[in-house]
Amino acid sequence: MDRLFIFAARMLLSELGPSRPRLCTSHKKFVCYHAHLMGDQSGQQTVMKSKFRVRDYMTSTVTTLSVDARLLDAALLIRRTGKRHVPVVSADGKAIGIISDRDVSRLAPSVLSHLSTDEYNKIFEGTPITQAMTKDPVTIHPDAPVQQAVHIMMTKKFSSVLVAEADGKLVGIITVTDLLSLLDRVLATAEQA
Repeated sequence: MDRLFIFAARMLLSELGPSRPRLCTSHKKFVCYHAHLMGDQSGQQTVMKSKFRVRDYMTSTVTTLSVDARLLDAALLIRRTGKRHVPVVSADGKAIGIISDRDVSRLAPSVLSHLSTDEYNKIFEGTPITQAMTKDPVTIHPDAPVQQAVHIMMTKKFSSVLVAEADGKLVGIITVTDLLSLLDRVLATAEQA
């Protein structure tokens, strides 16, 4: 899957043209990437135009966990929904972490261990999500070009990037699956031309 994604990402990047992410320094708690800003004739800053914007391809109905959740909540949610990445949000909806199915698997005790079922369950019930999640997740602005999301995923070897407004409020998630869907459409259009 990773080789397919790298191939697809390179094709998508060549289709979208050159652009580089600009690191946002307006947040001390969050690392985020925003679309390049350009001055218009009125002197105001505007987002550079791109026909492929993150907001048009992200998943906007995101299943999240709150900061008071437990590892058990993440495991059950991932199993029930089939989602591989679950954002963790604060009470005001800001992205403060993310947990993946791989994180849950990595933190689970081995089935080969000599733990009883009760001991195994206590680990899941007693582990706070804040201890298990990746803290201070990389985010991207919804108006950023898709190319920036591809660049982040390729360079950091991520399978998803959280989408957040400048204030850190979570508005979506863009995943490898979303980008492969876009690539499928781009390739289908190219073949028809």
